[in-house]
Amino acid sequence: MKLFDLRGGVHPEGRKNLSAERHIRALSLPKYLFVPLQQHIGAPASPVVNVGDKVLKGQLIAVAQGAVSSSIHAPTSGVVVALGDHVAPHPSGLPVPTITLQSDGAEKWITCETIADPLALSPEDIAARVGAAGIVGLGGATFPSALKLNLSRSSGVQTLIMNGGECEPYLTCDDRIMRERAVEIIEGIQLIAYAVAAKEILVGIEDNKPEAIAAMQAAAQGTPVKVVAMPSMYPMGSEKQIIQVLTGMEIPAGGRPADIGVLVHNVATAYAVQQAIRFGRPLISRIVTISGGAIKTACNVEALIGTPVQELIDFADGYSQPAARMVLGGPMMGQQFTNTNIPVVKGTSGVLALTQSEIGQAAPSPCIRCSTCIRACPVGLMPVEMVSRIRASDLAAAVSFGLKDCIACGSCSYVCPAHIPLVHYFNYAKGDLATQERVKLKQEATKKLADTRNERIARIERERAEAAARRKAAREAKERAKEAAAQAATETV
Repeated sequence: MKLFDLRGGVHPEGRKNLSAERHIRALSLPKYLFVPLQQHIGAPASPVVNVGDKVLKGQLIAVAQGAVSSSIHAPTSGVVVALGDHVAPHPSGLPVPTITLQSDGAEKWITCETIADPLALSPEDIAARVGAAGIVGLGGATFPSALKLNLSRSSGVQTLIMNGGECEPYLTCDDRIMRERAVEIIEGIQLIAYAVAAKEILVGIEDNKPEAIAAMQAAAQGTPVKVVAMPSMYPMGSEKQIIQVLTGMEIPAGGRPADIGVLVHNVATAYAVQQAIRFGRPLISRIVTISGGAIKTACNVEALIGTPVQELIDFADGYSQPAARMVLGGPMMGQQFTNTNIPVVKGTSGVLALTQSEIGQAAPSPCIRCSTCIRACPVGLMPVEMVSRIRASDLAAAVSFGLKDCIACGSCSYVCPAHIPLVHYFNYAKGDLATQERVKLKQEATKKLADTRNERIARIERERAEAAARRKAAREAKERAKEAAAQAATETV
C-alpha cells in the first residue's frame, strides 16, 4: 500500500524496550476504588447510587448527561462509601466529584447479555450498546465513542482508520494488546466498520512493532481489514498525521476527520467495543504501561478504573531511585502529577516515573530564530512566530498564524536548542482564548438578558400607556354622552 509523506515530526528515543516484552498482567484488586464522574470530554456523569448502596461489578453507577457525555460503571462489586471529592488525575491536583467504592473481594458481575452474532444487530443498536457501556476513545482523547459512531454514520464516512501507532516513548500498552488480543480487536474493528458503513478499513501500526503487525495481520486474514506498517515517527499516532500518511488527505483547518469521509479509532477502543457488544461488558478497566528509569520493574497491567496510581507503582516493585518527574500518559503529551493517590481513569495509558537524566531539563535561553521548530511541526505551523505574538499578548495574531490548529504534540519544544517550552505557551494561549470566549459568551448572554428585560419593561410601559389611553378615551366618551343626555333633557323641557 502506498504511504504518503508526513511533514515535520521528531524521533525521540523510544525506550519501549523497558516494557515491550512484558505480558499484560492483571492488577491485584485494591480495597478502595476512586471513580471520578468526569473521565471523558463533555459533561460529567450524574451518579445514580447513594452512600451505602451495594453494587455489582459492571453495574451502572453514573449516567451520561447531555449529548456529549459518558456513563460510568462499577469496576468491581462492593459498597459505595462516599460521594464527594477526590484528587483529580490532572496537573492541578484539584479535587473532582468522585464515587468511592469499597470492594468486597467477590468480584460478582451483573448479568451480562451475550450476543452470538453481533453483526445481526442494527448499526443504531451497536452504537447504543457502545454508549451504554461507557466506551470512550482510549487513545487519549476520551471522546464518547457512541457519539462518534453516530456522527460518522450520518456524515457518510467511507474510510475507517484504526490507530495502532502508539508513537509516544515508553508506552507499550497498545503494542501488547495487539499482540495478545488481536482476534478480539479485529472483531471490534469489523463491528465499528459495520456501525458506520465504512467501505475501507485500515489499521496503521508503526514499523517498530513487528510482533504486533504480525499478530494483527494473522487475525485479519479473510476479513476486509488491511493492516499497514507505517514509518516510526512522532507524532505518527496523532489523528491528523495518521490520516495524512495512510490516505494523503488533510483535515481542513478547524474541521473533523468526518469532513473528509474518515473515522479514526484506537485499537484498544476496538477491543472495548468487542467486549461490550459480544459479551455485554462495560468499560471498567484498561491496559496501562508502568515505566521510566525510576521504576524497578517496568510492566503492562490491566487496571480497574479508579485504582490509585500508587497501587500500580507498588505492583511494579516500586522505585529504583527517586523520580524527578511523574507523568500520566506519555512524556511528550502526558500530564505531570505529584500525588500518587490519583486514580486510573479511562484515558490513562501510562504511569511514568522519570529520572533527571531522562527529562534532561535545561533552563530556557533567548530564541535564536533558527527555525528548527518550524521544520519539526507536523501541522506546518510557525511556532517561533506564534510564541512571539503570545509573549506580546497579541492572541489574535497568534491565531492568524494557526494557534488553533496546533495539536500540542510538543515536537517544537523537543527540538528547540534554546529549550523554550513552546507548547506550554500555546496551551496557555489556548486556555486564555477559551477564557475570553467564555467571557464573551457570558457578556452576550448578559446583554441578551438585559435587552430582553428592557424590551419587557418597554412593552409593559407601552401596554400601560395604551390601557391608560383607552381608559381616558372611555372616560371622555362617557362624559360626552352624559353632556349630550343633559343637553337633550334641557331641550325637551
